[in-house]
Amino acid sequence: MLAILGWLLALVIAACLTVAAWPQAFGLEQAPVVAQVVSMRIGVVGIALVLLLLFLCFVGWQRVRPFVLGVASLLLVFALVSTGIHVSRGLDTGQSIGDDDLVVLTWNTLGDEPGIDEIARVVDETGADAVMLPETTLPLGVGVAERLRELGKRFWVHTTGYSPSYGALNTTLLISAELGEYTTDSEVGGTRTLPTVVARPDDGSGPVFVAAHPVAPVPQQMRNWRADLEFVAGLCDGSDSVVMAGDFNSTVDHWWRFRTELDGGGMGDLGVCRDAAAAVGAGAVGTWPTWAPPWLGTNIDHVVATPDWTPIAARVLTGLDDSGTDHRPVVVQLRRTG
Repeated sequence: MLAILGWLLALVIAACLTVAAWPQAFGLEQAPVVAQVVSMRIGVVGIALVLLLLFLCFVGWQRVRPFVLGVASLLLVFALVSTGIHVSRGLDTGQSIGDDDLVVLTWNTLGDEPGIDEIARVVDETGADAVMLPETTLPLGVGVAERLRELGKRFWVHTTGYSPSYGALNTTLLISAELGEYTTDSEVGGTRTLPTVVARPDDGSGPVFVAAHPVAPVPQQMRNWRADLEFVAGLCDGSDSVVMAGDFNSTVDHWWRFRTELDGGGMGDLGVCRDAAAAVGAGAVGTWPTWAPPWLGTNIDHVVATPDWTPIAARVLTGLDDSGTDHRPVVVQLRRTG
């Protein structure tokens, strides 16, 4: 009876580890608990390795040795597989961003925390043409644009806010005047809890810029989180040229059901949009939280674009962890395909 119970428990553990490593195989990547587990791959790997060491402490107990060795083997395989998936998305933090192409910057400012001067400095130094700033109010966005104007750079400011007095309920998008005039599309809809800005070019020649902010997958917001991801994925249906960036509160694992086959072969990561950082080998660098080292944190701040934009370089800026926000900026260089 003890042996039977051991095998049953081992099967349950194996099933749980399989789901934790690759929930997409079972359509569970957006399920409660699973969504949180898969977002912190390396943290979960660390827990698995600690459990592995604890189980090995009982290997000398002959009656449970087969069970202990079996579970230890499962934990080891899980750690190797999950780490391999994580590393395959890239941990490169040293890519340089050129200014000959479209440069996109996104930074969740946690309610304006870095301040006008710091945000303007980062925009200026990165040479960003489009800046997506979740949790940033209109006054701060205007202040950044004014500071950049003093440096000879003109930007249009677009803000959508669900509560002007509460920074987290605002999203601001800055677009370089060199890219032409843009108008906020208020008819396309939006994310439910936190605002998303969609701006379309007045002359129709440029890409649609989107500053996205789906809500976090906390227990009371799971339904809204799924709806938000479905909304932003719908913007990447291939009908428009789209450059979208922001705090997605999700990793590429959570987007699996939205992947769409591309005309030239391959699959998009979010609809037909491709995650720029993952495409160039920086997709596993943690952007949140800033208290965790980049190799441990989760990559939930993204720049994605339709296939008419080719990712050239991407970089998570790891030197701004004391700026007041819990997110790291992401800057990406995109080039028009063909």
